[in-house]
Amino acid sequence: MDRSTSLDIDALKMTQEQYILAAQPNNLQRPGGAPVYPVGIYGWRKRCLYFFVLLLLVIMIVNLALTIWILKVMNFTVDGMGNLRVNKQGVRLEGISEFLLPLYVKEIQSRKDSPLILQSDRNVTVNARNELGQLTGQLIVGSQAVEAQCKRFEVLSSDGGKVLFSADKDEVSIGAGKLRVAGTEGAVFGHSIETPHIRAGPSQDLKLESPTRTLTMEAPKGVEISADAGDFKATCRKEMQLQSTEGEIFLNANTIRLGNLPHGTFAASSPGSTGPKQTVYELCVCPNGKLYLSPAGTGSTCQDTSNVCLWS
Repeated sequence: MDRSTSLDIDALKMTQEQYILAAQPNNLQRPGGAPVYPVGIYGWRKRCLYFFVLLLLVIMIVNLALTIWILKVMNFTVDGMGNLRVNKQGVRLEGISEFLLPLYVKEIQSRKDSPLILQSDRNVTVNARNELGQLTGQLIVGSQAVEAQCKRFEVLSSDGGKVLFSADKDEVSIGAGKLRVAGTEGAVFGHSIETPHIRAGPSQDLKLESPTRTLTMEAPKGVEISADAGDFKATCRKEMQLQSTEGEIFLNANTIRLGNLPHGTFAASSPGSTGPKQTVYELCVCPNGKLYLSPAGTGSTCQDTSNVCLWS
């Protein structure tokens, strides 16, 4: 083989090697330089990355929209949220507010132009406790009754702080100027009543009555019953007794009338005698204290042996 033929073969081999190197990937080392590696994400990894980025963007947009909607619905402002306002004086609630858990406050006050309403489906209970947490006072407003549990219960007037009503375990005091009982059956007391004055209302009669028992009025220095502009009437079914153990019974009136007194007989007058009708009588008293009328005469006609005294 001559020299020209060998050169053609070498040239052909070099051309084949260049073609092979050009067809191989870039990570192969090229003679005479540093190795070259591919940079970036290709294929399905690239598509998954784009999908997650897009999903994250959608979630952020939805969260932002929901946050704006909640702020709009709850009416969040720099002073509070909804009907709740926070100022220097405290917390202010407007409208109807509902508390599902215990509420601890120092003072609850309504607006000047509206009342304060505490409403519950069952009972409204207000408790007062001491430093140790022990219950000292309780007020329960229920559907059947209003109960107060405390050492002393007081109702004060709004003008001068006068005690209108007070109650404790020892006594119940009413400090009002007038006590009015509007019930049809009046006031019922199971035990004694202590009062300095009993008076009926204007244009009304005062009646003290005991339908089944005894009516007793006692006072260490006297009992006064007066009717300045009317009559005084005392009635009973059986006996009425006026008794004075150490003093006297004084009847002071222009006219004292004793009606339905029995008439006694006078021994000097015969039963069959006729004469003028007797119009003047003498008031007599039997040894047992019974009164009767006897025909008046020149002298006293009262006799212990009168028929009234014998049969009484």
